[in-house]
Amino acid sequence: MSSANQDATRERIEAELDDPLRALGLDIEAVEITPAGKRRILRVAVDKDGGVTLDEVAEATREVNRVLDGSDVMGEQPYTLEVTSRGVDRPLTLPRHWRRNAGRLAKVTLADGKSVTGRIGESTDDQVTLDVDGRPQQVAYADVKKALVQVEFNRRAVEAGDEEEA
Repeated sequence: MSSANQDATRERIEAELDDPLRALGLDIEAVEITPAGKRRILRVAVDKDGGVTLDEVAEATREVNRVLDGSDVMGEQPYTLEVTSRGVDRPLTLPRHWRRNAGRLAKVTLADGKSVTGRIGESTDDQVTLDVDGRPQQVAYADVKKALVQVEFNRRAVEAGDEEEA
């Protein structure tokens, strides 16, 4: 399948799945089609405010199967379907990504090449406030080249908002 055909197929899949998944309260974050021998792997990443549970992923999988079974969008070639949550390795590209990751640490590469790491605070449709070394810094999404949530293994509970007893 050519790249142009693959892009058109991915766009058709997104268009067909958008309303049914939105009815489940889910947003489509990514649709990827990867060749795997004689088959293809169709990955659909979903998310929502507050995160996605395993039960919601299972429900989304059933809905995606139902929609695709009633459509010719995947053609005759066999495929394997994987429905997943968004995952922390995906870049923050939309205002809802910033909102859903409030309180998490993000590394942001700006359009001018500079990089800043800070905790995600309040966000709007146009910008986010990052807490950088205890100081708020406004960052317009238009100035962001790339942004990724950083995995924190040893973040203390106090920092997460829980108070220690004295």
